[in-house]
Amino acid sequence: MSEIEQLLKNAEDYAGHFDHEALPLRPRKHIAVLACMDARLRIYGMLGLNEGDAHIIRNAGGIASEDAIRSIIISQRLLDTREIIVIHHTDCGMETFTDDALKAEIEQETGIRPSFAFEAFVDAEDDVRQTIARLQSSLFIPYRDNIRGFIFEVETGKMREVDYSSPVSPAAGSRIE
Repeated sequence: MSEIEQLLKNAEDYAGHFDHEALPLRPRKHIAVLACMDARLRIYGMLGLNEGDAHIIRNAGGIASEDAIRSIIISQRLLDTREIIVIHHTDCGMETFTDDALKAEIEQETGIRPSFAFEAFVDAEDDVRQTIARLQSSLFIPYRDNIRGFIFEVETGKMREVDYSSPVSPAAGSRIE
């Protein structure tokens, strides 16, 4: 059985005891989480969340990409979230390549250079600051006064807050092209 087939079986089992009335449309805790997609980050477990508590927005690196910002705008403007937590982590794959090198590799394979940024970075803490700066500078996000950023240590399971007392400029930061 393929992994997808197993997941579909799991979904069928889940549907057998699913209670849609137990899950609100609006997150109970009024918070959005922007985190890396890394499979080692068990967001619900690490933050003590249950289904229906928060909006979880994930992508490679936990980047405040245009799409992540779009999701946060919808989360706040239409679904009553008021706080944002950003979670990056140690041992992140985004620190292992450069945008230019990956684009060149893809172009060599396919003949087409990706037009979008992968947004690789050198230092996860600096990138948390960059991500917070991007979120705080977005005029479309109405609630920008309670955004905090953290590094999850995959080696220990602990989270540590990133000092944002000297934020980076949204135009600067530690991203590498």
